[in-house]
Amino acid sequence: MQHEPSISEFETMARDTVAGLPEPFRKAALEVALRVVDWPAHDMLQELGMHDPLELTGLYEGIPVTEKSFMDQPYGPDTVWLFRRPILAEWRDRGTVEIADLVAHVTIHEFAHHFGWSDADIASIDRWWE
Repeated sequence: MQHEPSISEFETMARDTVAGLPEPFRKAALEVALRVVDWPAHDMLQELGMHDPLELTGLYEGIPVTEKSFMDQPYGPDTVWLFRRPILAEWRDRGTVEIADLVAHVTIHEFAHHFGWSDADIASIDRWWE
């Protein structure tokens, strides 16, 4: 098994994923804050009705580009969160996927929400989880 990458290494993998997106997605994605932390905050879990922090590998906070209006008052930057410990737990559980591939998958999934795709839209296109 590979070593467990640090937060900094996770961030590098995620930023490399964003840099590899096709235009116009790459340009729009670069305007989103990318945060990598070990665990989701308790209030994030509460807001989503979740109790187990291992169930949340990533989160998009913001207004999807398909819903933004020039009238919106920004409350902060749109943010994609990646949660290192839950991603590492899934990586260990799967045992058959490279950590960089899993980080890229979660990163793309969260940015897809930024672009206005629902979980159902993403699932219909991305069969990776099967």
